[in-house]
Parts: sequence; C-alpha cells; structure tokens
Amino acid sequence: MRTVLSVNVNAVAMLRNRRDLPWPSVVRFGRLALASGAGGLTVHPRPDQRHVRFSDLPDLRALIDAEFPQAEFNVEGYPSEAFLDLCEAARADQVTLVPDDPSQATSDHGWDFVREAERLEAAIARVTGFGARTSLFADPSPEGLDVAARLGASRVEFYTGPYGATHSDPEAAQRELARLKAAADAAITAGLTVNAGHDLTVGNLPELKRAIPTLSEVSIGHALIADTLEFGLSETIRRFLVAIDG
Repeated sequence: MRTVLSVNVNAVAMLRNRRDLPWPSVVRFGRLALASGAGGLTVHPRPDQRHVRFSDLPDLRALIDAEFPQAEFNVEGYPSEAFLDLCEAARADQVTLVPDDPSQATSDHGWDFVREAERLEAAIARVTGFGARTSLFADPSPEGLDVAARLGASRVEFYTGPYGATHSDPEAAQRELARLKAAADAAITAGLTVNAGHDLTVGNLPELKRAIPTLSEVSIGHALIADTLEFGLSETIRRFLVAIDG
C-alpha cells in the first residue's frame, strides 16, 4: 500500500518568524516539496502563531489548487471554534484534531476518547459538514479506538514520539513497534484508517511500515527539515520516499 508523505512546514515558518522578513517562504518550500514527490502539506496554526501564521493557510491552499491539485492539505490543531473556522476557510482536505494546550511546544499525547467524546463528536460533525476528513491524534494503544470510530472519525494519527525516542535502543524500538502494530490492528478492526507522526526519520520509517503495511500517511517536519540542511530538499524528499517504501 502506498503511504503518503505529508511535509509539515511549521519549522520553516518558525525560522522565518525569527526575523521580520518574508523568507524562508513556506509557500516556496511547499512548492519544492510537492514538486519533489511529497503527497501533501501539513500545518499546525497555533493560537499564538509562533509557527505557521493564519495568513499562511490561504496562500498554501492557493498553491495546491493552482499547481498540485492532487496533493492534500492537512491542518492540525485543537478544536476551538476559531481553529475550525480556519480549517473551513482554508478548505482543508484533512483536519487532524490534537489535544494540545496552547502553551505546549509540540504535540506529545493523544486524546482520551471517552472523556472528550462530546467535544470530539461536535468537532467531527463540524469538519464533516464542510467536507473534510477527520483524523484524531492518538496514543499507540488500542484503548478507546472503537469510541473514536463511533464518534465519526475517519482516521487516527498515532503519536510516534516514544518510538522515535528509541533511536539508540533497538530493544526498546521493537517494544514500541509492537505497541504501534497492536494499536493499528485495533484501529483497522474498528474501521479506522491509520496515519502516524512525530519524530519519524529515514532510519526508523522502514520498520514502521513493515509493522503497519496499511499505513496511509506520515506527517514529518523536524527530521525532514534537519535532513534538508544536509542533503537539500529534493534529495531529502527522495530519501524519505524510499524509506517509506521500505
């Protein structure tokens, strides 16, 4: 099964935001990433706009519409009314709902699907209403995935941070892969499609894909941007695509 590589441009935006200048351009970076073979772009417009700014979303939407209509636009964030309004205006193809506190540096845990069922059901209905797919950020556990499916989600995105953290411990990596595989099997049984994201690299992607052959999408930012500094963007995209193919 083909797994889509969605390039997260938040780190590019964060670098741009260090200066009151228009570069590096998230649109130019997005164009190069898609032209090099990426299947989509991911953004996380946080309330304080410390990474992607709200004004970046229509520009990226216009890029995809004009030059890469086959690509997907994935917008992730906490399901506040303001965030859902942004997603609707940007005509997101996929909305990934994450349980982030605004002060968090990055996403680091999944939803409690039972406790947050009412909030999530309302948000999913809103996203479905404007024609986008909903993915829910999830810990690598089978617990609650049947609830996520009943709430109307199409997908879950498993948090792969614990797997990424095992980069120097092969035994721990195998334990985390087993957890991810068990969670993916439960998600598929519940009727959900599986995405993954966080601390995924050229080195750890092949084993992840072997553990979850039906993986639909990976969203990658930090490692991809880091590799771009060494290899350049086009070569980095090529390397990640090869890794995803196993």
